[in-house]
Amino acid sequence: MKTDRKNILTGAILVGLGASSYGMLATFVKLAYKGGFSTEEVIFAQLSLGVIGMLLITLFQTKVRKIKTPKIQKGDLPRLLVVGTSLGSTGLFYYLSVAYIDVSVAIILLMQTVWMSVLLEAILSKRFPTARKTMSVAVVLLGTLLATNLVGSDVDLDWRGILWGFLAGASFTVNMYASNRVATYLPAYKKSLIMLLGGFSLVTCFVVYRYNGSFDFSIFWTWGLILSLFGTIIPPLLLNTGFPKTGLGLGSIVSSIELPVSVFMAYFMLHERVNLVQWVGIILILTAIAVMNINFPKDRWVVSQW
Repeated sequence: MKTDRKNILTGAILVGLGASSYGMLATFVKLAYKGGFSTEEVIFAQLSLGVIGMLLITLFQTKVRKIKTPKIQKGDLPRLLVVGTSLGSTGLFYYLSVAYIDVSVAIILLMQTVWMSVLLEAILSKRFPTARKTMSVAVVLLGTLLATNLVGSDVDLDWRGILWGFLAGASFTVNMYASNRVATYLPAYKKSLIMLLGGFSLVTCFVVYRYNGSFDFSIFWTWGLILSLFGTIIPPLLLNTGFPKTGLGLGSIVSSIELPVSVFMAYFMLHERVNLVQWVGIILILTAIAVMNINFPKDRWVVSQW
């Protein structure tokens, strides 16, 4: 029993650190934009350096530590590459969103994956969501209305940022759903590497399409290193290691720490204003995530494993 609790605690810490790492990412992207770098330069530097970093980690695990990894089963390689494209599109859409709206608003739109995942699950299973999930979705939507400050009379949100933010949430939903069902037998580093290759392929196509004859390579040794660490190396390793220990239910609750971390980073480093109404909305979203993943028997509560 103590061993199980220790494993769950370890998993929760890993998931929390991984999600916090993601939460810091958008602020670094915004600072890179202020430094004159474009979306293409930022996302390309992040993923290319991320692929190199993950490749080195994989080589270290397999060649130096001599860790034997299971062979990829037939058909799983192309599946992981396809799932990886959703990883690349999530980052791409999110960064495009941040270019037009505040980080504190963009992260709220990304978190719409909460109700999007419920909708996707209902469509694929052909079953209507439970009353609790339906209620949680309603709370998330109310929280979003407040957290994006749409109830304010002086709100002026760029529709392009809103659109890209929702697309990031939809892409992230597909990524989370698929990555937790494809090649779960592979170790985190190997699975992350293959998925990153898929994401890198998509991003490369975007960069080539948007190429205008110039590319500032200084992004690689300035913000690129930071972005690759906090966006493509640390989070996948920590989340893929932590989720099996916590289970999807508890892991989902802990990973929601990404939301307040992102807002706090934007507040302290970018000086973005977050008023009381927005904080109420954020709390509502976090509460809905917790309620959606916890069962409440009469005598005790347990975390749902979905």
